[in-house]
Amino acid sequence: MRAADLLQYAWTVLRGSRSRTLLILLAMGIGVAAVVIVSSLGEGARRYVLDQFGSLGTHLLIVLPGRSETAGSAPGFLVGKTPRSITIDDAQALTRSRAVKRIAPLIVGSGDVRWNAKLRESPVLGSTADMLEVRHMELAQGHFLPAGDPHHAQPVCVIGAKVAREIFGAQQALGEWLRIGDRRFRVVGILAHQGQSLGFNTDEIVIVPIASAQALFNTDALFRILVEAKGREQVATAKQDVLDILKARHEGERDVTVITQDAVLATFDRVLGALTLAVGGIAAISLGVAGILIMNVMLISVAQRRAEIGLLKAVGATGAQVRMIFFTEAVMLALGGATVGLLVGKLGQLAIGQLYPSIPFSAPWWAVIAAPLTAVATAILFSVAPARRAARLDPVQALSRR
Repeated sequence: MRAADLLQYAWTVLRGSRSRTLLILLAMGIGVAAVVIVSSLGEGARRYVLDQFGSLGTHLLIVLPGRSETAGSAPGFLVGKTPRSITIDDAQALTRSRAVKRIAPLIVGSGDVRWNAKLRESPVLGSTADMLEVRHMELAQGHFLPAGDPHHAQPVCVIGAKVAREIFGAQQALGEWLRIGDRRFRVVGILAHQGQSLGFNTDEIVIVPIASAQALFNTDALFRILVEAKGREQVATAKQDVLDILKARHEGERDVTVITQDAVLATFDRVLGALTLAVGGIAAISLGVAGILIMNVMLISVAQRRAEIGLLKAVGATGAQVRMIFFTEAVMLALGGATVGLLVGKLGQLAIGQLYPSIPFSAPWWAVIAAPLTAVATAILFSVAPARRAARLDPVQALSRR
C-alpha cells in the first residue's frame, strides 16, 4: 500500500467517524494548548524579572545591612540582635573605591501627600542627586534633586507622573508646595512615565533628599545603598572594595551583604527556568490522558471494524500494513489536535497579554516544538496495542464475525 493510499484511507476512516475524531482532537488540543499557555506564563515571568533588572544597567551592586551567611536567611536578620545600621557616612566612604562610579543611598517609607484639599498616600524615597543616573530614571519636567551635602535637608521633592496627575490635574505642578507628613516640600521635577520597576510603581513615588527623609521618618539608618561600578569588568573589584571599606568602618566586622546584579539575574533565571519546565511538564500530563483516550477509542474501533480488517487481510494486506493504518490514523489525529492546540494556546497567550501588558508572555521555543512532538509520540505509543490486536486478526474469523 502506497503512502498516498494509506493517507487517503486513514482520512476516509477519520471523516466517517466524526464524533470519535472530534473527541480525540479536543483532548489532544487541550493538552497542547495547556503546555503552550502554562509555559508562556513561566517564560513571561522569567523575562519580566530579567527585563526589570536589565533596565538598571549591567554593573549595579546593592548593599544591604546584615549578613545572609550569619542567619542562613535574608540579610538583615542576625541571630539574637539587630544588624548594624548603614549610615550616610558609610555610603560616602564607598566613593573612595576606584572601581565605584557613583552611589545612591536609599531610605524608603510611606507618607500622606497633601496639596490643598487633595490627599493621597505614596511611597516616599529618600536619596541623592546620583539616584537619577544609578536607576536610569528620566525626567518629564524640571530637574532632579540638587547635588550637595547629603546631610543637608532641603525642602524639595521630585514626584512621579501619576502623583502629578492625581494631585495637580491639569495645573502646573512645578514650583508648588506639597505637604508630606508634617513637612513641606517644593516640587522641582516630575518623573517621566516608567511604570513598574523592581516591585514598585515609579509613577507613584515621591523622592526627597536623603537628609529630609531621615527627618521625616525619624531614622539615621539607610535601607539600601545602590552602587554603580565603573564598568562590567570592575564589578568584582567594586564588590570587594565595598566589603573592605565597610568592614574597616564597622570595627572589623563584616556585617553587610553585597548583591551583584549578575548574581541576582542568574538566580532568578535558574529558578524561573526550572519553574517553567516543571509547569510545562505538569501540563503535558494531559497529553498522556489524551493518549489513553486514543487507545480506548481505537480498541473499540478494532472491534467495530473486524469485517473491514478481515477483508483487507483477505485481499493481501499484511499485519505490518494493518498496523501502519492504525499508526497513520493516530498520527493524523495527533497532528490535527496539535495544530488546534497551538492555535488555541497562541490565542490564550495573546488574551493573557492583553490583561497584563507589562509582562512579555511568550511560549519558549522548546514548548512549541515539544508539545506537538509529545502529542505524536503519545498517539503512536498508545495505538500500539490496538494496532497489534488488529494485525493479529484472522481474516476468516473476522469476516465470519466470530
